[in-house]
Amino acid sequence: MSSETTDGSDRTETRSEPTMRFSAGGLRDGFIECIPIALGVSGYGIVFGVLARQAGLTVAEAALMSATVLAGAAQLIAITLWETPIPVIAVVGTTLVVNLRYVLMGAALRPWFRQLSPSKAYGSVFFTADENWALTMGKLKSGSRQGAYLLGSGLAIWSFWIAATVVGSIAGGVIGDPSRYGLDFVLTAVFIAIAVGIWEGKSNLLPWITAFGVAVVSAQHLPGRWYILLGGVAGSLVEVIRFDR
Repeated sequence: MSSETTDGSDRTETRSEPTMRFSAGGLRDGFIECIPIALGVSGYGIVFGVLARQAGLTVAEAALMSATVLAGAAQLIAITLWETPIPVIAVVGTTLVVNLRYVLMGAALRPWFRQLSPSKAYGSVFFTADENWALTMGKLKSGSRQGAYLLGSGLAIWSFWIAATVVGSIAGGVIGDPSRYGLDFVLTAVFIAIAVGIWEGKSNLLPWITAFGVAVVSAQHLPGRWYILLGGVAGSLVEVIRFDR
């Protein structure tokens, strides 16, 4: 914004963005505040552990997969395709499609994370899951500048996810079919709770309905998990168009 000084010259006023902080306090807050969500996710982790054991993975192999991948939907899809020999192309291709949504999620973080160093930004993004991403976006949009919040909340989910995988893998023979205990609904319940938390009012209605409609139609007419990506892209495009106007 420009203004004229008393001597007639133009003066340009610049507004600097609030500085992001990357502190132990933000890390701690993220971890503690995400524990209730992480507990819900751990129910889903038990399901993965059971299925991984049934597919022939050892406890160590299942835990290693959870520690290095940290993607519940992708891991469950991969384990359902698991056989000997492993269909590498099918596993990689399917999980790639499912996880392409993280490109959109990472782009949404950029307005804040571009202030952080590459090591802090990319190190935090590695621990991104749908749940802690939603929590972090809610924090940042509310004015928080805790850059370490994503990492702290991600570490909570990561640690609970690994522990739950181990429990599910060890107790797989005892638990049997996870759906008998309602564990197959845990992830759905978690996402419903998150959706309620990030709802901002009627302004969210159009992109959410668009995403839902495109996902439903895609699920009916396209194979695999393309509906996840297509629904997310459609809803994001509607929000971008609405915002530009």
